[in-house]
Amino acid sequence: MKRRKVGNLLGLAVLSVVLERPMHPYEMAAVLKERGKDADMPIKWGSLYTVVANLEKHGFIEAVESVKDGGRPERTVYRLTPAGRAEYEDWVRELVGTVDPEPPRFRSGLSMIGVLGPDQAIGRLRERLEQLDERAEKQQAVLDQLRPLMPRMFLVEVEYDIAMTEAEARWVHGFLDELTSGRMPGVEAWRRWYETGEIPEEFGGLAQE
Repeated sequence: MKRRKVGNLLGLAVLSVVLERPMHPYEMAAVLKERGKDADMPIKWGSLYTVVANLEKHGFIEAVESVKDGGRPERTVYRLTPAGRAEYEDWVRELVGTVDPEPPRFRSGLSMIGVLGPDQAIGRLRERLEQLDERAEKQQAVLDQLRPLMPRMFLVEVEYDIAMTEAEARWVHGFLDELTSGRMPGVEAWRRWYETGEIPEEFGGLAQE
């Protein structure tokens, strides 16, 4: 992945909205939340203003005016610069076309699941499956809410989220079924290992290390 002058993904979100028209930070946050982008990343005022300042510092956006609405403090309106448009497009090209080298946290946990023993692993996987089902329901509700408001091209990331959540849920369900039914080879040896601390002979080369 390319090292960027502003690497916070909130910066990408800011570039996406000022591409449409000049905005002040409060309006940026309102538009992002209206479109459900706060589900992708937390939109906090401190972080937003820091990102906006960094984007301006590196020439990706520029201030065009300050506006005052009633008794509220003055708000600076920013627009996208040509450098910002180029950065925005390059960033999206990278995200769409490059596989993230960082493994998911779940994969890291699976690589060491043996330390839990099969019974504890089954319990934790059941908890995860419940959370995945709840997440899929919430994601579908968000999609149903946003569909009447905007074209599908602006919602494909929500469709992707649902597909990934459902795919993981299917895999976890299948793995759980193998563990609970005893169809997974080595489950009893795994249980003995957890209970006694002695590596079973069934584990082959691992037992000889």
